[in-house]
Amino acid sequence: MRIRKWFPVSTVVCVLLCAAPMKGDSKNMADYPLRLRIFSKDSTTFYSMRNVDEQKGEGRADLFENGEPRGVDFNYSCDEKLKASFGYETYPAKWKKPGQVLTVLLPVFGKSNAYYTCNLNVAVKDSVYVRHNGALRSEAPEKYKAWMMKHDYDPEHGKNTPMNLTAADNADNPDAPPSAPPPAQP
Repeated sequence: MRIRKWFPVSTVVCVLLCAAPMKGDSKNMADYPLRLRIFSKDSTTFYSMRNVDEQKGEGRADLFENGEPRGVDFNYSCDEKLKASFGYETYPAKWKKPGQVLTVLLPVFGKSNAYYTCNLNVAVKDSVYVRHNGALRSEAPEKYKAWMMKHDYDPEHGKNTPMNLTAADNADNPDAPPSAPPPAQP
């Protein structure tokens, strides 16, 4: 008796699809037009065999979109540790579901030019978060936008460090880098 070896077409298709690399979120900075400044986060990290398996948490941040700042509250579950922004640092972001889910492009710490993505479930606020005397508070977006213009701060367009900060500005943000001197006059 002769036995024919054959595979059903569905089995072949399944094997090919499983072997193909999974298409994840893009790691190209140009695909992330928004900027996110994370102020605070509370989290729990889960480990497996001494390696980070997952981190879940919640936090507060400012989102910069189309030149407008907005505060957001968020929760997340990521494969890597999520870190709060240092000083005025922002992370690239894009909407996965507008007004509901942001995908953030984050650096893999300790590896240059390596990134991972994390989805944040967000609640967009009518105000912006700011630090004042070390405490996080909210203020009107118009007031913060005026501060941004005064200090030439526009993270969406590569202006990631505010200019001409006063001692009061630095006192409100203890993580801020030292003030840059004003440009020399010709």
